[in-house]
Amino acid sequence: MTHQELESLLQDIRRTRIAVLGDYCLDVYWFINMSRSEPSVETGLDTLPVQWQRCSLGGAGNVVSNLVDLGCGQVAAFGVVGEDPWGHEMLRLLQEKGVDVGGLLTESESWATLTYIKPHIADAEQQRIDFGNFNSLPPERSTELLTKLEARLGEFDVVVVNQQVLQGIHTEEFRGGLRSLIRRHPETVFIVDSRHWSSEYPDAILKVNDREAVRLCGRDTPAGALVIREDVLAAASELHQKTGKTVFVTRGERGCVVCHSGGVEEIPGIQVLSRTDPVGAGDSFLAGAAAGLAAGRPPGQAALLGNFAASVTVRKLRQTGTASPAEILEVGSDPDYVYFPELAEDIRRARYLPGTEFEVVTGIPEGFHPTHAIFDHDGTISTLRQGWEEIMEPMMVRAVLGPSFEGADESLYHRVVDRVREFIDKTTGVQTITQMQMLIDIVREFGCVPEEEILDAAGYKAIYNEDLMKMVRGRVAKLQRGELSVEDVTVKNAPAFLERLHTAGVKLYLASGTDQRDVEEEASALGYAHLFEGRIYGSVGDPGAEAKRLVLERIMRDIEGAPRAGLVTFGDGPVEIRETRKRGGLAVGVASDEVRRYGANLSKRPRLIRAGADLVIPDFSQMNLLLQLVGAG
Repeated sequence: MTHQELESLLQDIRRTRIAVLGDYCLDVYWFINMSRSEPSVETGLDTLPVQWQRCSLGGAGNVVSNLVDLGCGQVAAFGVVGEDPWGHEMLRLLQEKGVDVGGLLTESESWATLTYIKPHIADAEQQRIDFGNFNSLPPERSTELLTKLEARLGEFDVVVVNQQVLQGIHTEEFRGGLRSLIRRHPETVFIVDSRHWSSEYPDAILKVNDREAVRLCGRDTPAGALVIREDVLAAASELHQKTGKTVFVTRGERGCVVCHSGGVEEIPGIQVLSRTDPVGAGDSFLAGAAAGLAAGRPPGQAALLGNFAASVTVRKLRQTGTASPAEILEVGSDPDYVYFPELAEDIRRARYLPGTEFEVVTGIPEGFHPTHAIFDHDGTISTLRQGWEEIMEPMMVRAVLGPSFEGADESLYHRVVDRVREFIDKTTGVQTITQMQMLIDIVREFGCVPEEEILDAAGYKAIYNEDLMKMVRGRVAKLQRGELSVEDVTVKNAPAFLERLHTAGVKLYLASGTDQRDVEEEASALGYAHLFEGRIYGSVGDPGAEAKRLVLERIMRDIEGAPRAGLVTFGDGPVEIRETRKRGGLAVGVASDEVRRYGANLSKRPRLIRAGADLVIPDFSQMNLLLQLVGAG
């Protein structure tokens, strides 16, 4: 979907009319601050002082929230709430969003509003307190609810059916009545997302997760086990064949599968570098898919919109978040897709060209001939900065803990270390200034540093760079004194490979997340700067100006009118690989071992494949074969 197509879809959504029939829940977050705790006079137990609380719509309410925030023109709620304080809060929140609540019944006799109170102490969620577990919907209320919906069906483009809990509205009587209603109105689009009763609505579009899909086909997956792609594809096809209706099967970070009359489509997941919270992501997907269908889009595009919405909300921690049109445009206009997750995470699937160490992911187009070659620097050619992680990790840990660094207890210290390591692993290949911008969020996340003492991205980068450059300059000095050779600080055969490409007439570009001046100096010290003929691009200190994206945009202008099939990129980080794939070039991932300087570092392989590498190589030791393979031999 292009930027213009996405904009057009979001505009069309403003004219959609959607009803949501389901289990309306309220999520209540209590944030407890034990600094004001005191023993209770009555029990002697320590009190749990709530410093502040937040209420948000859950279940069908979260679907409604997502639809409203997506910009849907009319959203109507159909369900049941209790005659209790939580029910009043539910109605207030819905009305505040402009939702039509004429289809919400209030039941006082046998119904408590479905409410989930989630106390938090520091970052840890405590034992949840639930309301509504003993609900019982009277048959006459079930009939009344369905009658209200049927009377207004002509007003809606799509009806979303949400089933969240066993103690909700979906009693046996209700399910039977709803099945009959759906059959009586084949002209109305119903999409069902049911945790327990998916198989009971064969005349509706179905949205399920991968585990539910295989269960519906009689194949249980052990708790915690991965549901493999082949099983998901088979289940989606089987469910579609049974009903003749579209089936959406979500796969978390692996995207989703859509099976419809036109066949099976696999929608890739979206790469998210920041910390994630999956709560509510399924509702966001459902809302996006329903809105796409209501706007008249085919199932594949509707699923893509659902993926975009879910990728936004998983970034919103400790809340059942929603996605706005602006946020979806930001993600969807230039999405970072996750490619081939099964291959990336299972080396047994790897396939190599005979007689080589080259893993083929998608292969090289027949007749490919390189005209422009982009190289990442650190880890692809140079190993001068090998060990940067060992410098960045303690620097970030110290930054996060701040004044608490020396006195932090062991538990807090290890939580910070684990968080920092996870972050570094996810952001390898991103320019340093961007990493430091994201570090600020981690500093705030742990709350050990007063807000006024938190540095900006440039300030944190300066601290990191000072230690890093001591190491780099020490290695350069050894190189200049003859204590190290170029071979000691470069990936095997990398300089010779550059020379051969240059001789073959290929224009070379160096794109690095390292500062411009530093990468120029290091390329000169290693003796190959002249091969790039001034086409060296480094970071300019602006998180919004990603060097590797900028150089690719520059190259696209350079080769305007020429076949873009001549672009090849070599890199050991996901950014350059992903950006090359987006632009139709050949992406060669270099899974280099920067310590040995030859052979593969298998920890890099998954990142490169997920980013979209067409080929993965360990180094340039098989230079002649590689040159022939990419059409430059």
